[in-house]
Amino acid sequence: MNYQLLTQKFEQKQNPVRARQMEKYLRNQFICYGIQSKERRTIYHQKILADKKKANIDWQLLDAAWGNNHREQQYFVCDYLIALKQFLSYKDIVKIEKYVRSKQWWDTTDSLINPISYIGLQDHHVDQLMLKWSLDSDKWVRRVAIEYQLLRKERTNTQLLEQIIINNLDGQKEFFIDKAIGWVLRDFSKTDPNWVKNFIQLHHNTLSKLSLREASKYL
Repeated sequence: MNYQLLTQKFEQKQNPVRARQMEKYLRNQFICYGIQSKERRTIYHQKILADKKKANIDWQLLDAAWGNNHREQQYFVCDYLIALKQFLSYKDIVKIEKYVRSKQWWDTTDSLINPISYIGLQDHHVDQLMLKWSLDSDKWVRRVAIEYQLLRKERTNTQLLEQIIINNLDGQKEFFIDKAIGWVLRDFSKTDPNWVKNFIQLHHNTLSKLSLREASKYL
């Protein structure tokens, strides 16, 4: 499947009424075909299976799809990278970073964390890169760094997690940053509640109310 065929299949399934609903949900920042996730994934399911068998990432297709104005094309890129993450390596992060830094919103940002985190489990150079990203001027890049270890449980590097969060305790009350901090602390509290309690006690005065509320949910 090439980009032209992918786009043609999307266009054949478009639903203008649902598209307007989806666009409203995305605060009218993007245009949509109006295709729901299950139906969307059937469009490119065979392409993903074929490339898995070839153990090959079709970056030309991914770049073209990301450049399309319809949000479902970006969802395709995210689904593709998650499905083929075993074939990614550290050198591919520079390609994924282009997606992180463009057409930004929480939906694609959080999806792109999945393959980046997987690469990090294979190559610890990603840890140092996430420290760098945690200081970036772009809030979405910082959000990736904060959520980088989400769901890792016992495999969480607590020193890294602590430093990345501290790097973002700047008192600016940025919703998507504060929410991410609370989210990762809440999730890790299921694995090590004492560590999270201690972290909250140490940084109670600099954590936002939103972060504190989220982080304390299971404590």
